[in-house]
Amino acid sequence: MAKRKSMSSKMAQRKKPAPKLETTFSCPFCNHPGGVSCTIDLKLFVATAVCYVCQEVYHTTAHYLTEPVDVYHDWIDACEMANQGVELQALDYQKPQRRVGSDDDDNDA
Repeated sequence: MAKRKSMSSKMAQRKKPAPKLETTFSCPFCNHPGGVSCTIDLKLFVATAVCYVCQEVYHTTAHYLTEPVDVYHDWIDACEMANQGVELQALDYQKPQRRVGSDDDDNDA
């Protein structure tokens, strides 16, 4: 007679599927949910994120490990870096500038 298989061997074989990542995102400019779609062209090594509501576009380089969520987060990082540059320029503009050759620092004797 043949030996029966135990239930533990069947349970060990089953693996849970990996959770799927999102493919549509909210736009950082118009904040429309699900408005951004990411496409990846591995032949040209280009990844593109497009908002179909406000028509904003972001392009970046891609490789075989690039996922749509990576393209979206690169776009968010680029937006944050651009905003920091604008803030730094605004701070530089607001500083009082000293004129060359001004007599403000000379002491009157």
